[in-house]
Amino acid sequence: MRNLLLLLLAFAVATPAVAQQPTDTVYRATPRKVNELVHTRLDLRFDYAKRYAYGKEWLTLKPHAYATDSLRLDAQGMDIQAVALMKGDVPQPLPYDYNQRQLLIRLGRMVPAGEAYTIYIEYTAKPDELHAKGSAAIRDAKGLYFINPDSAEAGKPVQIWTQGETEANSAWFPTIDKPNQKSTSEISLTVPAKYATLSNGLLVSQVPAGPGLRRDTWKMAQPHAPYLFMLAVGDFQKTTDTWRGKEVSYYLEPRYAAQARAIFGQTPPMLEFFSKRLGVEFPWQKYAQVVVRDYVSGAMENTTASLFGPHAQGTAREQLDWEYADVEREIAHELFHQWFGDYVTAESWSNLTMNESFANFSEVLWAEHAHGPDAGAAQADRSLRNYLSSAGNYAKPLVRFTYADKEDMFDGVSYQKGGSILNMLRSYLGEEVFFKGLQRYLTQNAFGTGEAQQLRLALEEASGQDLNWFFNQWYYRAGHPIVTIDYAWDAARKEQQVTIRQTQPGPAFQLPLAVDVYANGQPTRHHITVRAATETFRFPSASKPDLVNVDAEKVLVWQKTDNKPLAAYAYQFHHAPRYLDRREALAAAQTQVTQPVAQQLLVAGLADQSPVLRQFAIESLALQQAGLRKAATPALLQLATIDSSVQVRAAALLALGSLKEKRYAPLFAQALESPSYRVQGAALQGLLPLNPKLALTRALALEADNTGALTVALVQVYGQVGTLAQWPLMRKKYDAATPINRLDMLPGLGEILGRLDDPTALTEGITRIKDLTVGFKPYLDYKRLIGLLRQIQRRQAGRPNAALAATLVAQAVAEIEAA
Repeated sequence: MRNLLLLLLAFAVATPAVAQQPTDTVYRATPRKVNELVHTRLDLRFDYAKRYAYGKEWLTLKPHAYATDSLRLDAQGMDIQAVALMKGDVPQPLPYDYNQRQLLIRLGRMVPAGEAYTIYIEYTAKPDELHAKGSAAIRDAKGLYFINPDSAEAGKPVQIWTQGETEANSAWFPTIDKPNQKSTSEISLTVPAKYATLSNGLLVSQVPAGPGLRRDTWKMAQPHAPYLFMLAVGDFQKTTDTWRGKEVSYYLEPRYAAQARAIFGQTPPMLEFFSKRLGVEFPWQKYAQVVVRDYVSGAMENTTASLFGPHAQGTAREQLDWEYADVEREIAHELFHQWFGDYVTAESWSNLTMNESFANFSEVLWAEHAHGPDAGAAQADRSLRNYLSSAGNYAKPLVRFTYADKEDMFDGVSYQKGGSILNMLRSYLGEEVFFKGLQRYLTQNAFGTGEAQQLRLALEEASGQDLNWFFNQWYYRAGHPIVTIDYAWDAARKEQQVTIRQTQPGPAFQLPLAVDVYANGQPTRHHITVRAATETFRFPSASKPDLVNVDAEKVLVWQKTDNKPLAAYAYQFHHAPRYLDRREALAAAQTQVTQPVAQQLLVAGLADQSPVLRQFAIESLALQQAGLRKAATPALLQLATIDSSVQVRAAALLALGSLKEKRYAPLFAQALESPSYRVQGAALQGLLPLNPKLALTRALALEADNTGALTVALVQVYGQVGTLAQWPLMRKKYDAATPINRLDMLPGLGEILGRLDDPTALTEGITRIKDLTVGFKPYLDYKRLIGLLRQIQRRQAGRPNAALAATLVAQAVAEIEAA
């Protein structure tokens, strides 16, 4: 599952790692199996007006290890009409107790271990009355969602869909809602005949079910965990591909259906690549992907039918601005879960790494395969920096048997740190052995559950190595190494010395790594293992090296201060082979931008083969430096007009716009004709300080067709030179934007709110700034946003609504600080 929290972590400020004990010390045991799910059969119909689901369920179970005379099911907020034991086709009523959370059924006799029995339940699910608690990762937990059921919102489709992770599916059908349970399933859905349906497994029948109704039955022949059960109902248009004779399908709203293959068409090649790489063929009967409205997270890996939020459908023009890290990465992530998470499921939420770390790692695998080594390394780097960006991650081990709430497991440790650790382990063991170990893990635990120790044993079998040391420090210990690297050349001994100091709390990490020593234009590789808090390594060299490249494979999970001179970084940029070699050099130049060598490095970065690094170099430029500005401007002009990446073109336009030179006005005017919204947005922002009146005219003309960065630019223009007439559109666009785009819009909102004399607009705007800040306070610089509110108040002083502004800001600040 893609985590909204992880998208926002970029706004957090990284601080040094500190190892701490978890605040909650309750041991979270794997749920005990008293009864074991075998088969779940559901017959559902829906009341759109009440937002109810009327269900009939036939649940087959068997006592797991010992005889039992009772069954305890999770069933959240339901009305239970009947509970019975099936004797053939005849239901025999059973006594039960129900507390709105769990259903305790008395079976009437001791049922021996392994003897199957079937329970029949009639119930009404009322998810909108549940008031379930969500999390930062999954913003709601009511399991079943009715979207626009009364068609009250014009232009918005009517849909029903489910979200089961972590334990929310028991809000729409009684079950044992734990990840270590598995069941086959058969789900029948009675729906308006005009709608399509989707669920786990294969569609085995469609029959009329009364006037205007149809009954669809989906059958899943292989066992899967209850949280992976799903359904979706709505006006979806289905596009079908195949892979090795299996159906691969994409369900989108009709207006996006023509783009189905442009969005999801990489799925068959992904299935082929992952099947071959893992040595385990995709194990399910089919694979579908559906895009729904108002989704409560990013995407979800339901068995055979992944579900995506609305960001995963867009027009051909919108897709011009998409990056790998957006939808394509997410498609790979959810697909890889069909092996790691669905085929073999984490046996407990404590072991969530066995699901999410692998899915995170797959994002790197697919980027490497489909887009080349630089793209894979860029994704790996993005992921690791996301983990490091929040100090709150540092106190948590990857496998976590103590936590306050299972929802807390969905964080930068289970995702980004875990994926980075797998990437590091791949490098240490070697490609062939590593994937041989994954194949063992999957085949040994097929259709079952797994934990980190089983992964360790499988990798030990494949490699012939004891890996306890690796798992103890990376899976069961919190934090990561914080290192300082220093260098000294011993001319008399012709020896290069490298001193590595670990400064994090606790014992030193054991770190196998490669060191490349470059002398006379040639690298010599040395393999070392760091074991102590401070160690000095000596490498022979015929002459003083031009570069010593520590962690030459660039896979270690650590924070490092590398005290090599800028000249060595320049050599590294031009001679070391990896993406991260070049990025590190550019980052070093960014911190010493007044130095001629640094400026030369940044200008060289503008021509890098990686568009990600070209953009990074642009954003690292300090154009107030006259020499750098003169050297970089010709390259920026070229990048702004002809670069193959719209992200690079937009970044170059923004850089040139920061100069506020009228000679670039024709360039911005030309870029406003680009089909890319991102490029248009950068051009509009560049034009604004040069010709505000023209920028306003162009913004008004773009109101009919804008999204993303262009919408942000419109809000900035209206913020600077708009009037009350533009406020309704600004409010509408803000409300429809993603949280990140809302943050980008705040300067524009602040500007216009400081000069509007309309009390309604003032109240609406300040309330929105406050609500955003409260909602995402842990992940952004909330004090900066309080400063924005204070600025609005100061600018309103002396205006007709000064008193109202002061009151609204005081109330907003108090609520933000208390959140």
